[in-house]
Amino acid sequence: MKTIFSAIVMVVFAVGIQAQSRLENAKKQASQNKELILLNFSGSDWCIPCIKLHKNIIGTDEFKKLETENVMVYINADFPRNKKNQLSPELKKENASLADQYNPKGIFPYTILLNSDGKILKSWEGLPSENATAFVKEIRDIKENQKL
Repeated sequence: MKTIFSAIVMVVFAVGIQAQSRLENAKKQASQNKELILLNFSGSDWCIPCIKLHKNIIGTDEFKKLETENVMVYINADFPRNKKNQLSPELKKENASLADQYNPKGIFPYTILLNSDGKILKSWEGLPSENATAFVKEIRDIKENQKL
């Protein structure tokens, strides 16, 4: 009985570690490169504000420069509904775990700016009112004011 219980605990622990791999990797990278982490919860095939956010802000060259210039690491926790857009079981578990930790109310879109320790610095509920330029500037300003 102890062996079975131990095996179950080990499996649950291993799944928990796997479920946070993108966030843990982002934390390591952010810590090494003095970056922030932007975590976005989206419904890429059903949430109209999410689709607009990705098209008008996240998909822009200006936003992508934040990653190439080591300002931030971007993680998208997507929750598609259409069968053709379904994620792997592992990614579904990981996204669910991220939602449990950072988006328990299930808000879409929900975007969070974190430091390398996972502390929330800023959050946006719904579609940000800023355009891409203002959104990117806000992230850059927050990074400049952090002691990373």
